[in-house]
Amino acid sequence: MPFTTGCSLGNMNEQDKLPFPTPSHWINGRAVPGSGPVIDVINPADESVVASVPGGTAEDVDKAVDAAVAAFPGWSATSPADRIAVIRRLAEGMQKHNESLAETITLEMGAPISFARQAQAGFPVASTLAAVAAAEEFEWEETIGNSLVVHEAIGVVGAITPWNFPLQQLVTKVVPALLGGNTIVLKPSEMSPLSALMFAEIASAAGLPDGVLNVVQGTGPVVGEAISRHPRIDMISFTGSTRAGKSVSVAASDTVKRVALELGGKAAHIVLPDADLDFAVSRGLAFAWSNGGQACGAYVRMLVPAGLQETVVEKLRAAAAEYSVGDPADEATRIGPLASETQRQRVDGYIRRGVEDGATLVVGGPGRPEGLETGAYVRPTIFSDVDPSSVIAQEEIFGPVLTVIPYTDDDDAVRIANSTIYGLNAAVTGEEEHAMAIAKRLRVGQVDVNGGPHNFQAPFGGYKQSGNGREMGRAGIEEFLETKAITH
Repeated sequence: MPFTTGCSLGNMNEQDKLPFPTPSHWINGRAVPGSGPVIDVINPADESVVASVPGGTAEDVDKAVDAAVAAFPGWSATSPADRIAVIRRLAEGMQKHNESLAETITLEMGAPISFARQAQAGFPVASTLAAVAAAEEFEWEETIGNSLVVHEAIGVVGAITPWNFPLQQLVTKVVPALLGGNTIVLKPSEMSPLSALMFAEIASAAGLPDGVLNVVQGTGPVVGEAISRHPRIDMISFTGSTRAGKSVSVAASDTVKRVALELGGKAAHIVLPDADLDFAVSRGLAFAWSNGGQACGAYVRMLVPAGLQETVVEKLRAAAAEYSVGDPADEATRIGPLASETQRQRVDGYIRRGVEDGATLVVGGPGRPEGLETGAYVRPTIFSDVDPSSVIAQEEIFGPVLTVIPYTDDDDAVRIANSTIYGLNAAVTGEEEHAMAIAKRLRVGQVDVNGGPHNFQAPFGGYKQSGNGREMGRAGIEEFLETKAITH
């Protein structure tokens, strides 16, 4: 591993050393030992301890904020072109270290290594380059009538990121904030904190000045709370559960700082009667079970015409047989463990609830997969004949669980799709004009029609309790800017 964020392991014997160097906080351009209790990072595939990180404190947050405040005048005064050059080198650094980043993410949260290379470590490079392209075209100053309108940095941004896509979610906040001239105090999830320290080292090597990006390890109730309440942090950008997002909003309200939230989802994939069913099933299942279903945008509700449900279910049954479950370090594995034992128990509880509530079990079910008694593994599961008002159709499960829900007509499909508290994303598969008409009726932030390729320039964010604000592309940069009108 080419990274050096490991703190001293003290008097530990050689045979007791962890397989991954123990990182620390990253404050003012260097690794800083923490003062709080140690948090173990667990490999969910075999329950081994792969590293330990310090459990940060409010005092650690204060030190990071001091560094960010001190660095802000210089970084915000740096020309957009010079900031862009640093971020472009950062993208090159992530690409260079793709394999190390992918292996680390597989260790810390269980993503299959092939998926980790392509998505967990690959998407951050693509989204960074998309942000660079948006910044190159951005009008930092514009004239409106007799006013000069200036777009400038907010100040110090507190970024709180989740465990499921630890590097990608970090990049979608940190990169546009940096391009806008802001400085950062970042709290990665304590479940998957290692890739964040690697990112900080890559950013430093790319020429990011000391203090511009700071990383404080720790838990949400301690470090996240301290960041959200801190009077010298000007904005919070949070990705995580809707429950936690509400807590962040409350904590941030005392200082009336800007809060951007990217929260939960319960995406509906509407399969229209005129759809190519083989394509709909193949893509739908892939997006339901990708990353073990641990994605806020996973297509977890497949809405199908009632008369086609039996045909779709048989196609899903055949497609599901192609998904191997096992060791995430194995190149052939398509579904690895969930990110933690706590998450495994949670998802297994939802599967049991689906059975209890009378949904038809198509594949999978409660319990561990055969031969995988150790590790956070669940059985990838498909239910059919699901009541759209049932628990498994309404609540975010965050695991490889697909619910198939029959509908009668277009109006019924739209009603079911819009019936949850969430509004993050959706998908529609069918004849193009028909699918586009349905897409415009859905109360979500983004809709995939017939498998359109992902657009890293398009805004990403939710309606309703899926949050507010937008990430990615030009909209992602605007999220981290203040607007000033100078009238003359």
